[in-house]
Amino acid sequence: MLENCKTAQERWGGTHEMIDRWLADRQQALISYFAIQDAQGKDELSDHLQRFCQQLVDYVSEGHFEIYEQLFREAKEFDDGGIELARELYPKIEEYTQLVLDFNDKYISADHVEMNIQSLKEDLSALGEKMTERFDMEDQLIERLHNVHKKVIA
Repeated sequence: MLENCKTAQERWGGTHEMIDRWLADRQQALISYFAIQDAQGKDELSDHLQRFCQQLVDYVSEGHFEIYEQLFREAKEFDDGGIELARELYPKIEEYTQLVLDFNDKYISADHVEMNIQSLKEDLSALGEKMTERFDMEDQLIERLHNVHKKVIA
């Protein structure tokens, strides 16, 4: 998953400052995701989880309130079929956003972590799978709705 993130950044890095920042934020969230598995003790685990949750919520918020808006605007401006892809993928991405928000609510504080510790491994695994799917869809949107037009935009 982390390698795919680096590949996306290499492929699309530099095309747009906002997308670059967003992909860097994605990578930081993934680093935090993997750090959870190395945590020693409840306090460290809780700290890593809270950091990860904050980064992930910031990342998905940035996507919804900045990135997707820009990508959809480009799709409409160029009217070359990209809007259909956006209409197909966006509802799925919204679904995954709700999963992220639910995970955040479940592990938002040390008390929540302690209450839900028994399901953490399963929740992290399920979230990791959905994050991978979401990142793939986002990469498709960037490729189809932005990169295809980057020479015209520049």
